[in-house]
Parts: sequence; C-alpha cells; structure tokens
Amino acid sequence: MASKVTVTTLLQMKSKKEKIVALTAYDYPFSRLVDESEVDVILIGDSLGMVVQGESSTLPVTMDEMVYHTRIVARGASRAMVVGDMPFMSYQTELSDALFNAGRLLKEAGAAAIKLEGGASVCGLVEAMTRAGIPVMAHIGLTPQSVHQMGGFRVQRDRDRLLEDARQVEAAGAFSVVLEGIPADIAKEITDTLKIPTIGIGAGPDCDGQILVLHDLLGINEGHVPKFVKKYADLAGAAREGLRRYVKEVRGGKFPDKEHCY
Repeated sequence: MASKVTVTTLLQMKSKKEKIVALTAYDYPFSRLVDESEVDVILIGDSLGMVVQGESSTLPVTMDEMVYHTRIVARGASRAMVVGDMPFMSYQTELSDALFNAGRLLKEAGAAAIKLEGGASVCGLVEAMTRAGIPVMAHIGLTPQSVHQMGGFRVQRDRDRLLEDARQVEAAGAFSVVLEGIPADIAKEITDTLKIPTIGIGAGPDCDGQILVLHDLLGINEGHVPKFVKKYADLAGAAREGLRRYVKEVRGGKFPDKEHCY
C-alpha cells in the first residue's frame, strides 16, 4: 500500500517540483475510485451544495452536512489526504465557533485538514487553528462563499491584493493555498513567491497542483461548465443510455431473464 499523503508530503512535492493532483469527492464509492487513481488530495468541497444538492450556490450547505459527507469520503480514502471544507458561517462568527467546527471535521469526520476561504481577513483563524493542531488549506481569489459580495463568479485580477493575501495566509501557518479564478501570470507569481504549495482551479498551469470538481471532470454535470474545466468522460451519457435500456427491457418483459433469476 502506498504511503498516506500528508502535509509534509505536499511540501516535499513542491520542493521537488512534482505536480500535486487534487479532486473533489462527496461519497464513499467515488472516494474509492479517486483514491485508487492515486490522486494526492481529496477535497470534500462545499461545492456539494451545487453538485449534489442542486442549489444555486454553496451558501446553504450546513456544518452537519459537511461532517456527514467528509466522514463517508474519508472511509474510502486510504492514500489521499482528506480535506474537509468549512461551509459558510461555520467560521465567520466567533473564534470559538470556528475552532469547534474545524475540530469536528477532524474528530468526527476523519479529515486530515480543513479548508477555508479568505486571505488577510482570516489569518487570525488560520493561526488559531494551526496552534490547535488543525492543518489549514487557505483559498483566495474567486471565493464562492463571497459570491454576492463579488457580484457573481468573476475572475479576480487585483495582483497586489492577491499577492498580499497569499503571503499573509502562508505567514499565518496555512500549509497550502487554493488559487481560484486568477489570471495565469498572477498565479505563477504567487506560486514562485510562496514556500507552501498552490493548488489551482482556473489559475493556469504554473500552480504546484490542480483541482477540479469531480462531477465536471467526469461529465456528470451537464449545465454550465466553467472555461477551465476539461471533461475526461461522459458519465451522464453512459448513465442515460443504461437507464433507457433498463426501462425498455422491463417494459418489454426481457428483464429479468433466466440468467438473473434464482
């Protein structure tokens, strides 16, 4: 069995210029498939609100839902590092609430680390969580929990602010940082500046690693797909074809046949 990926593993991969592969997952079966594919990091993103629950944003996702999904994903991951996302309003109120909720993802759900959105504004939380033994993956640039404040899902181009956010979350103790919706040249500058790994999503090829939403990559989502997504399979098409065949055979009396009877 391959060694478990840890914070140290990711730091070593950056130093060796080995690309980090990350994906989201939201349940046990897909967690096993992703883990067997030797993905390094599995993120249980609050994107589950849109991907699994059919919501229009990530905002409605609750802490209890994140604990549940993280727990079942963690059961399927023997190699990959499991990172649980902190949902909206699970860390924006009191420091004690943030620490308690982050701790739940490790203690109850089996995550190895948490992710939270924000740059300079969340550095106090990053420091407190790190002191408490909770590894933190930061997330700057396009931060979906701030969709209303940003006026929609928009590419972030403020170079100076993005560089400062990146530097500050690193100084606060974050072990890595997700760069989302950032022009490739700015993402490269951030990556070259930081000692911790950068994980890009819509941030160009020069980040230390890449992450995509699993259901986008596999062609399960058939609505709007961001420009940065590459579809590697068409599971929606395959599923639809299989379902149609099942319906046709049941209605035509062809299933079950002798082979499928006791």
